[in-house]
Amino acid sequence: MPTPADQLRTLLAQPGLLLMPGCHDALSATLIEQAGFPLAFMSGFAVSAARLGLPDTGLISYGEMVDQGRSLCSAVSIPIIGDGDTGFGNPLNVKRTVQGYARAGFACVMIEDQVMPKRCGHTQGKAVVPREEALMRLQAAVDTRNEGSDILIMARTDARATNDLDEAIARCRAFAEIGADITFLEAPESEVEMRRYCSEVPGPKMANLIEFGKTPVLPPKQLQAIGYQIAVYPLTLLNVSIKAMRTALAQMQEGQSPEVLDFEALKAAVGFPEYYAGETRYRCGS
Repeated sequence: MPTPADQLRTLLAQPGLLLMPGCHDALSATLIEQAGFPLAFMSGFAVSAARLGLPDTGLISYGEMVDQGRSLCSAVSIPIIGDGDTGFGNPLNVKRTVQGYARAGFACVMIEDQVMPKRCGHTQGKAVVPREEALMRLQAAVDTRNEGSDILIMARTDARATNDLDEAIARCRAFAEIGADITFLEAPESEVEMRRYCSEVPGPKMANLIEFGKTPVLPPKQLQAIGYQIAVYPLTLLNVSIKAMRTALAQMQEGQSPEVLDFEALKAAVGFPEYYAGETRYRCGS
C-alpha cells in the first residue's frame, strides 16, 4: 500500500485542481472521504475551536495537535495535510514537529513564518519572523524530510499582511529553492495578487479560501487557470456545523423538533454497519 505521502505525491503529479475540505476530528475527516474528496486538511483554527473551544491564537499545543492528527489520520485512507503552525519553536522544534506529524500519519505538514504565538492568517495582530529565520525553519523541515521522515513539506508565509506582496513572493520563491514541496502565500487580497504569485513562484501552490475572509473565493476552474494546484476550504465544515447546531438549539428552546438524520442514517455515518459486520464475522459458531 502506498504511504500517505506517496498518495499525495501521486495526486500532485496529476493535472487539474485538487479540492481539499478542512477537517477538525475523525468524524469530519471520515465524512470528507465518504463524500469522495481525494484529500483533506487538518485546520489549526478548526481543531483549536473544536477541541479547546478557543480561538486560533497559538493557544493549542504541539501535543494536542499531533494527538488530534493521529486520531483523524487513522480514521481515513485519503492523505491529510496537517497544520504545523510555526513548528512550535526554533528549528529543532520544527524537526520534532515534522517527525511527529509523519509518525501520526500525515501526508504533509504546513510550516509557517509567523512569530509565536501565531494566529489565523485572516485575523488582526499577525507578525512574521525575519526572512532569514523563516528560511531556517523551512530548512529544518526539509532536512527532516530528507533524513527519512516520509512526509511532504508545505511552506507558508504571512508576509503579505505584515510587509507587502513583494516580500511574500520573495519568501515563497526562497522556500521553493530550499525544497518545499508546496508553497502557500496566505491572504492575497485580489485576483491580480493571486495571479502574480502563481506566475512568479515555481512548483505546486495552494489557495486558501475562507468565506468572508481576505482572499477572493474564486471558482475552481478560475483557480486552476490562474495556476493553483490545491484549493483548501479550511473552515467550511466547522462554519456550517456551528450554524446548524445553533439553529437546532434555538428550535429546541422553542419546543420545536430540529431537522435531523433518521437514526439509521446517523448510525451508518459513524460506522455501525461495519461494526455489526465484524461482530457477525467473528461470532463464535458462525
